[in-house]
This record gives sequence, C-alpha cells and structure tokens, in this order.
Amino acid sequence: MTTTTPTRGRRRAPSKLERAAGKAAALQKPRVILALTLLLALISVMLLDGYLRSEIGNDARVRDGAAYDKVPQKILDGGPILTFADGVAKTQSVPKKTIVLTFDDGPTPDWTPQVLKVLEKNDVDATFFVVGSMVSRYPDVVKKLVNQGNEVGIHTFTHVDLSYQSTARLQRELKQTQLALAGAAGVQTTLFRAPYSSEISAVDNYSWPVYKELGGLGYTSVFVDTDSDDWKKPGVSKIVQWATPKKNEGAIVLMHDAGGDRSQTVEALDTYIKKMKAKGYTFTTVSGAQAELNRAAAARDGSGAAAGRGGSRSGDTAAGGGPAGEALANAEAQSGQRRATGATLYEGKALVYAVAVAEWVVPALSWFLVVVGVAVMGRFAMMLVLARRHHRQRNRNRGRRGGRGGKFSWGPTVTRPVSVIVPAYNEKECIANTLRSLAKSTHPIEIIVVDDGSEDDTSEIAASLGMPNVRVIRQENAGKPAALNNGVRHARHDLVVMMDGDTVFEPDAVHQLVQPFADPEIGAVAGNAKVGNRDTVIGAWQHIEYVMGFNLDRRMYDLLRCMPTIPGAIGAFRRDAVLEVGGMSEDTLAEDTDITIAMHRAGWRVVYQEHAKAWTEAPGSLKQLWSQRYRWSYGTMQALWKHRKSLTDKGPSGRFGRVGMPLVVLFQIVTPVFAPLIDVFTAYSMIFVDFRAALLAWLAVLAVQLICAAYAFRLDGEKYRYLAMLPLQQLAYRQMMYLVLIHSCVTALTGGRLRWQKLKRTGEVGTPAGASR
Repeated sequence: MTTTTPTRGRRRAPSKLERAAGKAAALQKPRVILALTLLLALISVMLLDGYLRSEIGNDARVRDGAAYDKVPQKILDGGPILTFADGVAKTQSVPKKTIVLTFDDGPTPDWTPQVLKVLEKNDVDATFFVVGSMVSRYPDVVKKLVNQGNEVGIHTFTHVDLSYQSTARLQRELKQTQLALAGAAGVQTTLFRAPYSSEISAVDNYSWPVYKELGGLGYTSVFVDTDSDDWKKPGVSKIVQWATPKKNEGAIVLMHDAGGDRSQTVEALDTYIKKMKAKGYTFTTVSGAQAELNRAAAARDGSGAAAGRGGSRSGDTAAGGGPAGEALANAEAQSGQRRATGATLYEGKALVYAVAVAEWVVPALSWFLVVVGVAVMGRFAMMLVLARRHHRQRNRNRGRRGGRGGKFSWGPTVTRPVSVIVPAYNEKECIANTLRSLAKSTHPIEIIVVDDGSEDDTSEIAASLGMPNVRVIRQENAGKPAALNNGVRHARHDLVVMMDGDTVFEPDAVHQLVQPFADPEIGAVAGNAKVGNRDTVIGAWQHIEYVMGFNLDRRMYDLLRCMPTIPGAIGAFRRDAVLEVGGMSEDTLAEDTDITIAMHRAGWRVVYQEHAKAWTEAPGSLKQLWSQRYRWSYGTMQALWKHRKSLTDKGPSGRFGRVGMPLVVLFQIVTPVFAPLIDVFTAYSMIFVDFRAALLAWLAVLAVQLICAAYAFRLDGEKYRYLAMLPLQQLAYRQMMYLVLIHSCVTALTGGRLRWQKLKRTGEVGTPAGASR
C-alpha cells in the first residue's frame, strides 16, 4: 500500500537545518583549514621546544686533539681577546692585576640570580656568555643581568662545537642568539665565546676558520687565561685556587652559572672576590678591559692621557671622577653591547613570546597526556571487566552452557507484532535487499517505508516487491527525523523498530531486539550493528571500530545504565515512550543520540541486545567516511549540549548527566581530541629523542588495544583475521578520525550548523550470509 502524506499549504517552510545549509557549506572549508592550522601550530610549538632543549638539531660532537699548524704562532702565543680589525688578526691580554670574571652556559633561574647577588654585594661586574636557547627561556634573568651593569656575550644558541658546523649553521646560531638577547633585554652584543673553547693556544686548524669568519662579521672572540674548573665540583678552596692568576698577572677567569649544581661556584665566588681585592686586584668586564688597553695604547702613542681604570666598580673611576666619570666607566664596561632597534627588537620579542608559549604549552600537554593515557588505560580495563560481566550475565545458560544463578531472561517472551520503520532517501540500490531481509523475519511485523522525497525510484521499487505487510509513505524531503516521526505516527503497534534504508536484518533480529521489552522499565533497545562491506581496507577498519569501539562500549554503558546512543541502523522503542519525549528531534544531527538521552531523562531504561544483529553498508570512500563521522561527532556534541541540564537533575536524568555524560565527553570527545598529541609526541620521540623507547611504548599501547579488540571479536563471534589491519588502522584511519573530531569541535566552537549529508550506496550488502564472509 502506498500513502502520500499531504502538505500543508502550497510550499513547506524550510527546516532549521535547511536554512543553515547555505551558511554551513560556505564555512566548512575555513573550519577544516582552522583545524589543520591548530594541529600545525601545536607541532610547531613542539619543534620549537625540542630545539630549545637541544632535542632537535643537536650535534654532541666535540673535536679534540686536532693539528694547529695552520694557525699563526703569534695567535697561539697571544692573549685571550681575539679581534680582526680591518681583516688583521690581533690578540690582547688583560692588564696586570685585573680580573675579568666570565660565566658560561647560562642563564638559569636557579644559579644565575645567586651569582648576580654575589656580584652586586661585592660591587663587581662580569661578562656572561649566554646560550641563546637559555636566554629565550629565561628572559627575565638576562634583563636583570644587563640592568645590573654586567655585559653579555654569545655562547651560540644550542651549545654546539662550531668546528663541525657549516657557515649557514654558524650564522643561524649567531642570529638566533642575537634575537633572543634583543627580545629578553633589548640589547645585542659583539662578544663571542665558542663552546668547548679554553685558552687561545688550543685553537686548531678546524676552529681557526670559524674565528676568522666571526672576525669578519665583527665579533670579538674571548678565550680564558684561568679556568676555575668549577664544573668538576672540586670544593670551594680548589675553585678559588685554580681561578687565581699567577704572579699578579691579569686574567680572564672562567666560571659557570649553569650545567648542574653550582652551589660551590656561588660560595667560591664570594671568597674569591674578597681574596683578589685584598691582593689589590680590580674587576672589570671584557669591554672594560679593552677600553683600558685602548687608553693605555693611546697614551703610549701620545694621542691621549691615561685615565683611571674603566669598567670597574671596584677600583678607580674614569678620569674626572664624580657621577659623569662613573657613568663613562659603566658605559665602557658594556661597550660590547648596543641597543637593539627596529625589526630585530620586535623579532626578538616575538621569539621570546613564542618560547614562553612553548615553555607553558608543552609541559602542560605532557602532564595532560599522562592523565589522558591513564584514563584511556582505565577505560580499556573497565571495558574488559564490564564487557565480560555483561556477556556472562546475558548469556547465562544460553544454548548448551549452564551457569550459576539460573538462565538469564528478560521476562515472558515477547511475541506481539512490531512496526518496522524504514526511512529512505535515494536508496534504490539497497531498499530491495533491506525489505527482502525483513520478509524473512521470524517475528510478526509490519513494514513502513517512509520515502523522504527521493529523487530516484526508491518508493517504486519498494511498492513493486508486492509484500503484503509493506506500506510505502511518501513525503516531501524533510530529513531523517521527520521521516521517522511520520513512521511512528502511522505505526499500528506499540513497539517500533527503526532502521536505515541500507541495512539488512538477520531473520531473528527483530525477535531478539524486542525481547527486553518484557521488562516494563525498558523503553528502548540498541541492537548489534555490523559492517557488511568489510572486505575493503576502509571497510575492515570500520569493522574493527564497530566491534571494538561501539559494541564493547555499549556493553559497558548498558551495565552502568547510561547508554548514550541507540544506533540508527538497528534500534527498538516503545511507541508511547517516543511520543512522550517528543519524537525524533531536528535540533541535532545525531537524532539517535538525542532521543536516547531523552529516554534516559524521561526515566526509561535503555539496554543493549547483542544477539539482535543487522548488517549495514559502511562508507566506501574516505570522503564519504569523513562526511558521516563529521556529522556523527558534531551531532553528538549538539545532543550533549542540548541535554546539559541533566548534570544538575535528580533521578534517572541526573544519573545519566553525572555518569553517562562525563563518560561520553571524556572518552568520545576530550580523549579523541587530544589523542593525536599522543601520536605526535610518539613520532617526535622516535625522531628526536629515543627511537627504541618510543617504539616500545607505542607497541605496548598497540598490544593493549589488540587484546581489547581480540576479546571484543571473541564476544561477538567474529573472525580474528581482520585484526591484522589494526596496526594500519592506528597509523592511518585513527588519524583521520582525530581530524574529523577536531573539525567538529571547531565547528561547534564557531557556532556552525551542518545539513544532512546523504552517502552514496552500492547495495553490496545483500544478505546476512553474504555479509559475514
């Protein structure tokens, strides 16, 4: 029998989804781009953080024992300050009884401030050769250092041996450190000390070209006269002894304000300064020493008069004395620095801000991922325990097995007729197979096909089959919820089964599906949907997902009495319960999730019937799969938001709100949204940190998932051969699902709406027997 639902008026008003269709279509591409941009930004932040921590691009090679025959002897015998004025190499030594304190490898928030406190207490300035990555991470320390009157020099950005690096890498190390200094303290510097360098006599044939390159760029390379070897932690007295110059000579002294515990250095520094002052030594910076040497040279040449020592706060002030002379001395002490201006200043600030973001985001995400990882493992454990309990409970004494507690039963066998509603829109490829499978039903049924304005021969094919218990109702295209509601209104029986137009039922599916209604508390039943077209790669991936993700989850939710979704492919309802909650709503794109939550809130119990099996045609292409899952995930978010008040409700509604909703949000939204981070961190660790450890961790997680999947397949009686696709599913399919969910979250946050998206069908799911290959 064919019935046409009349329309009201000349033209039906568009639904809310249809009104939003144009706007949604225009916004989808930008949202995809935004979702991908967010993921790219995260990866960029991780790479930046890894670069700062020398996990990326790190070269730990250190050259030792190389020949030095190509280095001029006068350089090897010269002083620790190397310049290349007009391209000519020249060295200088610190004046007698003058100490230039230098600190390498900092700054650090732990030890540099303590060093600065000692220097300020003793009215001494020093030169700090800073590592650019540390500067960008601790800009406040550098700013305090400079404002206190100390000067800074470059110690590269990543602390690499430059004799192994290319010219491009050298220039990059210099530029990045200059930007870090500009962003942190608003300065740039011309002073440089190479990592792993010591006395100038150690310059070899490999490092000499590097210093010439640095000189050509205008840098002054600074070596040491006296190494305190404080990094060896020999004790305070040894540090003081080793840092003391011989025979009243001037010296550039090396200490460290980073690289581990520097408590001995801090204690020794105070003792050392007092000791050397008592011997008549003065302290200055590298620039201060250079200024004094230049004044002495000028005096010898007769071009000026020697003035008092510059660049020191622990000796004579500059000529003329007073505030002006002290200001001149301080200016000379920092003359190797210049104020950063223009683009360099703003680029430096941008670098510091980016590093600050990375320094906050990456550790926070790391801890969050630990929480997510624990939650995921906990979920797996909970699923296994509850799924086993559910299976044992529902299959107690079923078939040949006996069990404790007697045979499980929902109550008296339900035999009364059932109305089966089949909403159909352009289902000409599938509708015949769907109806023929229903014709084999072992349970008395009436079949209501609601043709939702199909543009093909769907209704004609349904009518042409000549099945006496089939009614075809035609309506203008209004969407699946409207079609289902129309079917419910025309249903003659108090129990209704809802399915998709591409789904094939097993002969006993309806009978099994309605048995839980023997319990008057049960208002709806979720069936066991299976992928029929599982012999393709995409189909096999979805088959694993259906068995493991959907059906194993439903067993858990059933026992917890918070089933979130009755699948559209196979679900049963009390007709009165559907009408009580207002029918299928058009407020969301996940009308199945929406009505399931509404049933919970109305006080009805929703259960899972594993023995009611139906075979559905899953999307056959990635594009169709994206469209379907995008709609599912976005619709789920809509439904959860719509029913958010259940969080504060009492009774059954409150139970779902405080048990079911948090579980759905955590495991279907939050965890999957952040799950890509686990993969990104894993890939990052494999490439830049420890490949073996990261690979073992990934394989361990895969093994846990494989165990869960194998158990789910065992419960559903599925063949294990499809599990061979699980590793590839984790590498490819799962990433796509992550992007879909992120895309949905972006759509939800930007207030977008989606229209119903029809999938292309092939009709390849014919009968259950054919589908279970």
